[in-house]
Amino acid sequence: MIPQSLDRHADGKILAGRADQIGYLVINNIERHNAISLDMWEAAADAVATMEQDPETRALVVTGAGGKAFASGADISKFEKERSSKEGIERYQQTSSRFYASLENFSKPTIAVIRGYCIGGGMALAVSCDIRLCTEASRFGVPAAKLGVGYGYEGIKRLTRLVNVASAQEIFYTARQFSASEAYDMGLVNRVLPEAELSDYTLDYLNRIRENAPLTIAAVKAVTLAIEQDESQRNLQQLDDQVTACFNSEDYIEGRRAFMEKRKPEFRGC
Repeated sequence: MIPQSLDRHADGKILAGRADQIGYLVINNIERHNAISLDMWEAAADAVATMEQDPETRALVVTGAGGKAFASGADISKFEKERSSKEGIERYQQTSSRFYASLENFSKPTIAVIRGYCIGGGMALAVSCDIRLCTEASRFGVPAAKLGVGYGYEGIKRLTRLVNVASAQEIFYTARQFSASEAYDMGLVNRVLPEAELSDYTLDYLNRIRENAPLTIAAVKAVTLAIEQDESQRNLQQLDDQVTACFNSEDYIEGRRAFMEKRKPEFRGC
C-alpha cells in the first residue's frame, strides 16, 4: 500500500509525499529494522511540516517499509556518535521531540499502520498518531531501562493518553515486548488484523476519512488537541469559530442535500 511516487529523504531512508489526497511517511531503513537516526528524524520532521501546509492532504499514514518492522526505535549503533555528549543528547532530543510534536499537532487525521516490531522510538512515533492499526504478529515495547535511556514528560504523557498509568509503568519497568493482543487489551492499538487484511482495511479506513467533510474533521482534531492543553492555553473562541465555519460552509449545504437526495455527498472542504 506504499505508493511508488514518494520523495526520498535522508539517503532514501525516509519516504514522504501524497497520493490520492493521502499523505505518507515511510521509515525505510529495512536492513536495520527501520531504526531511526538523527538525520532521519530531521528529514521526517521537515516532511511532515511540508504535508501540513498541503491543503489537498486529507490524512497522513505513518508506516515502515519491508513488513518486518514499523520502527525498531533509535539507531543504537549511532549512539556513540549522536548521543554520547551533552550537546549531542540535547540536539537529538530536540530533533526527535520536534518530529513527535509535528505528528501530534498535525491538523488532519494521522494513522500508524504497524507491521512487526514497534519498539522504543517506534512506540513513541505510534503514540504520536491519532489511530494505530496493526497485524496479529506485531510486537511492542520500550527497552529504555535496558539501555539507561531517560524518557521525558511529553513522551510518557502521550503514552498515558492511551493506556493507564499502571500499564505505562509495566511497559517501562519490565522493558519486555508485548504482543498485539496485549497491546489491544491495554488500549495501545485501535485494531488488530491478520496480515493479509491490513492493507485493504487501511485503504477502506482512509477512504472513509477522505469522503467525509474536511472542516468537520479538522474541528474535531482541533478540539481533541485542545483537551490535552493546559486550560490557560486553550483558545475556546477559535474552536467555536471552527465549528461555526462548518455550519457556514458549502459542505454543510452539500451534506444536507445529499442526505435528502439519498446519495453520497461530495465534500470540497469549503
